Amino acid sequence: MAGVWRCGRHALALERTLVMGIVNVTPDSFSDGGDYATAEAAVEHGLRLVEEGADILDVGGESTRPGSQEVPSEVEAARVLPVVERLARETGVPISVDTRHAEVARAALGAGASIVNDVSGFRDPAMVEVAAGSDAGLVVMHMLGEPRTMQADPRYGDVVAEVKAFLAQRAEALKAAGVGADRICVDPGIGFGKTLEHNLALLRALPQLGELGYPVLVGASRKRMIGDITGEAEPKRRLGGSVGVAVWAAVHGAAVVRVHDVRETRQALAVWEALVSGWPGGAA
Repeated sequence: MAGVWRCGRHALALERTLVMGIVNVTPDSFSDGGDYATAEAAVEHGLRLVEEGADILDVGGESTRPGSQEVPSEVEAARVLPVVERLARETGVPISVDTRHAEVARAALGAGASIVNDVSGFRDPAMVEVAAGSDAGLVVMHMLGEPRTMQADPRYGDVVAEVKAFLAQRAEALKAAGVGADRICVDPGIGFGKTLEHNLALLRALPQLGELGYPVLVGASRKRMIGDITGEAEPKRRLGGSVGVAVWAAVHGAAVVRVHDVRETRQALAVWEALVSGWPGGAA
């Protein structure tokens, strides 16, 4: 979708699918837990992702993998704030903070973050207050329940209709609090309280989610659904499947894809963009 996503001092043009690179400052994330658990390692990783073509960096200090336990806000803040501050200072790309805690979001914005990515969909009134008191871009994600229990037995009558209604309702709540519509991005929450069938239905329905009028973000990189389809148990060996989902998402209207493997994703998207644009020589 064309248009602009306003994220603090950044106005992100949505003429092509943007790539959000993942920077996990955690000991226990499902795919790369512990790889970048120190601030120095996380910053180096973030700088490398920007070199590889990341348009946005998403910094998280709490694993939200299925079954994970909540991390105290002070621990989460201690993990992410030094990383956010340095990446905001040393790169020219927007820095997103991946958090469901208002105190962490507020502190990260103060440290230079331009986006708040809330996996709980701004259900907490305190998070809505933080959003309304800032000019940050916001990612409103759908999650069934909370990470510790979300994959216990996820059930929906109509997963697409229910997720779409939730995202619409949370976006309206943010707008009612004074948030501009051009700051809002929505995320169906692949893998967050969904079976493989639910995830596939949501990915097939991306154009319907786009009807809400907000940019759509898709984060499926290395997730279990890819392992379920391919039989690959090791998350780091799911690159091909991850790139496949990212291209599918772009083809079907996603404005942003959130990925671990930036270089490979940007390469695949560049080829697809060249094919659909008729490059070289202008539009097809």
